[in-house]
Amino acid sequence: MKVSISGVRGIFGNDLNLKDIIHYCRNFSPLVKSKKCVVGRDTRPSGEIVTNVAVASLLERGISVYNLGISPTPVIFREARKYGSGLIVTSSHNPLEWNGLKFILEGRGINESELEQLVKEYQFQREKFGTETQVESSYIDEAAKVIGRIKKSPRIVVDVGGGAAFEVAPQLLRKIGCKVSVINGIPGKSNRGPDPTSDKLSGLVQASKKAEIGFAFDLDGDRLVIVKDGKKKSPDVTLGLGIAGALEKGYKKFVLSIDTSIAIEKFITDQGGIVNRSKVGEANVVDMMLKTKSQAGGEGSSAGFILPEFNMCRDGILTSGLIASMVGTKQFNEIIKFMERYHQVRTKVSVDSKLHKKTLGTLLKKMKKQSSQIITIDGIKSIIDEDSWVLVRQSNTEHIIRVSVESNDLNKAKSIEKQITMLVKQSYEESR
Repeated sequence: MKVSISGVRGIFGNDLNLKDIIHYCRNFSPLVKSKKCVVGRDTRPSGEIVTNVAVASLLERGISVYNLGISPTPVIFREARKYGSGLIVTSSHNPLEWNGLKFILEGRGINESELEQLVKEYQFQREKFGTETQVESSYIDEAAKVIGRIKKSPRIVVDVGGGAAFEVAPQLLRKIGCKVSVINGIPGKSNRGPDPTSDKLSGLVQASKKAEIGFAFDLDGDRLVIVKDGKKKSPDVTLGLGIAGALEKGYKKFVLSIDTSIAIEKFITDQGGIVNRSKVGEANVVDMMLKTKSQAGGEGSSAGFILPEFNMCRDGILTSGLIASMVGTKQFNEIIKFMERYHQVRTKVSVDSKLHKKTLGTLLKKMKKQSSQIITIDGIKSIIDEDSWVLVRQSNTEHIIRVSVESNDLNKAKSIEKQITMLVKQSYEESR
């Protein structure tokens, strides 16, 4: 089981069980000052039973629950602003046998100090039971106002992957003026994996050849990947297009996670904007946004554009509408052309989470011998030159260490990735 500011995640019935669900929901309840919590879930097989137990645990602690049923993560974040808190039963992009809980306070994900409260052991007094109400969201209407009506009606294929965005994403795109066709649109059924950033998206690639663009979502609808001209684009391109839209609105202050493409940072600074870098993870990006009073940003690795005035989370559904409004424009073509000058190579090494820190400590000593510029705000980032870098960091959600490399020379990026991956494996062996 993984416990972090990204939430609680594990393989249901193995390292995540109903006792864990009760524990974390009970501990979440004292943080809910409004005594109101909106709850929703994605389409995982274990979603219904986990949600029922989570709701019962909140009701027991005197929290009134407003249940959205199957609903995308961005929708739940948006509704949480109205009720004061939110709980999402999801494991995002993880395999189907996983599940978990994601916690929302004051419209944002929990921070480090609030996470500490979740893991403590408490003695609770008996409370008056809360009440449960089934509710519907006004997300579509509110998002449509932010995006505006599209004059040209672009033809779009949407692959919801059998996930929670099966209704909201197509309905929003149609509302703003798009012609939409849907694949994998039945909840809980899909011919591809839950994570569009790692899946080949063969069905969408084929279907999008007859459309102007294709959109793919993960199971809870916060991640978005685009397919253009029959080719899957990198997650950073999704973020770059969202950033381009924000620049068009006149925004100048941005936060990018440390693993986000340098191409996006250069695009922002070329347009007169400024960039702050944060740790990886949407909660860390949002926290830095609040501290620096930034207007937009996100993390490229998860294709996550964040517009805090609307939602303090990765919002793949809103982003799909913003990108749809730019299809065919000079701005759209410029950002893709600019970003495709850079190449990213990402891989992962299986490492038991108990040995993450020790492995990275051993690796740091090795990398310091090879690089004069090391950044350690989140993992180990080595700046190789003005157009090349490598980042090695532990996953907050899986038993892996991630290696991310970027360069304006693809062969150089592959060479760096191969070298650093070998060092990670050596460091792991030395740490066992």
